[in-house]
Amino acid sequence: MKFLRVTLIILALSTPLCKTFAQNPIIKHIFTADPAPLVFNDTLFLYTGHDTATTEDTNYKMADWHVFSTTDMATWKDHGTLLSPNTFSWATGDAYAAQCIERNGKFYWFVSTFHKSDANSKGGAAIGVAVSDRPTGPFKDAIGKALITNEMTTDKKHSWDDIDPTVFVDDDGQAYLFWGNGSCKWAKLKNNMIELDGVINIINPKNYIEGPWVYKRNSLYYLVYASAGTKPEMIEYCTATKPEGPYEYKGIIQENVPNSFTTHPGIIDYKGKSYFFYHNGSLPTGGSYRRSICVDYMYYNPDGTIKKIEQTTTGVSPVK
Repeated sequence: MKFLRVTLIILALSTPLCKTFAQNPIIKHIFTADPAPLVFNDTLFLYTGHDTATTEDTNYKMADWHVFSTTDMATWKDHGTLLSPNTFSWATGDAYAAQCIERNGKFYWFVSTFHKSDANSKGGAAIGVAVSDRPTGPFKDAIGKALITNEMTTDKKHSWDDIDPTVFVDDDGQAYLFWGNGSCKWAKLKNNMIELDGVINIINPKNYIEGPWVYKRNSLYYLVYASAGTKPEMIEYCTATKPEGPYEYKGIIQENVPNSFTTHPGIIDYKGKSYFFYHNGSLPTGGSYRRSICVDYMYYNPDGTIKKIEQTTTGVSPVK
């Protein structure tokens, strides 16, 4: 009888707690990919791609970008489609990975899509910038043309090498743009966030393939990326003491994800905890072209190196 009472008490205490977990994938009503978190005014905003391929399709169909938000890491509000390639008069094709960053009260959404063949470009992948006064829009094309076109980088000959932008602003106010498939490109941005400030640089981190995410923590700069170390992709990373590098390879932090060839990192600190966003193909009827965003905790060693990410189905616990 005593054992039964203890068991019932344990169940009573544990069951409500389990129900408050976010449960991976965190977005279940649509297929989402390429997570990019942003914290602003105590709210975490999540900018995502949107997979619309059918179960019979054999390639990506990514119609637009969505924004979600949370204040507790457990409940997510869908703000809907806030941007698409149609926003950009020069663009055509799919809505690849993107990231939004706030600076001086404005929100700059750096996106990767494809360029029409016209007087400015013969086509191929390109990076544009949208701007808004609010994290949930409305957004408009900030410059009326692409920030990066395929012709501006020539180290790789395939037409989709200029994708997956990530942006951060250093402590001294200097902004940096990193991007690229096959090699990692980077350039400084002017204070207006819509012009390059200098030349485009090329680096080749070990096993790098695409999807860079760059940030600073304490005195270290982190370059985290989807890697070609195995097939399908994993997540690996490098660190440096300057944003320009040189970057030193540190290892694998996320193994292959379920039911998806690709994965994509998005990293942020929020309310005292570090979070690692990624996508997999674990929803019913999901797969490499029908992906879903997940989030798990991220932990660091005392020397700043990143501990291996534990992929879970329970996700993260709510915060206040």
